[in-house]
Amino acid sequence: MNVALPPVPRLVGDLMAIEPVVVRSDAPLSQAAHMMEVHRVHGLPVVDAAGTLVGVISQTDLLRARATEYLWSNWSGLRVKHLMTSPALTVHRDAPLALAARKMERHHVHRLVVVADADASLPIGVLSTTDLVRAMSIVTGDAMPIDGASPHEVDAPGT
Repeated sequence: MNVALPPVPRLVGDLMAIEPVVVRSDAPLSQAAHMMEVHRVHGLPVVDAAGTLVGVISQTDLLRARATEYLWSNWSGLRVKHLMTSPALTVHRDAPLALAARKMERHHVHRLVVVADADASLPIGVLSTTDLVRAMSIVTGDAMPIDGASPHEVDAPGT
């Protein structure tokens, strides 16, 4: 019995992580760092008290704070809003992946916040470079199962 691989992703909505982990702009930086660690993500959409997207904070932003003497000496008093990138770069779920990849490359970022069609201030997902690279391996057909079988046709166990 042969099992076909899932269809090749083409739109942002095919790959995005849904229900993104977000952090409030007034949260301490240590909370953002903890959330990234616990959820195993490299960046978080930042929202205000009303849940409106106001920016993005990444591990690189936190690293910058650690490497900058003034910021590090004030770490305990700093909030996410002090280091976040604003405005957040966004994309809609029905955008082609190629457009999202070009946007990431042009702006030198590793993630885009996916926003609702009806409200561009409402984060509904995140698309990361990791998501795109994973999809690229499927598109190019270079992804090989551990047993060396064809990536397009894999025998089901026990057949």
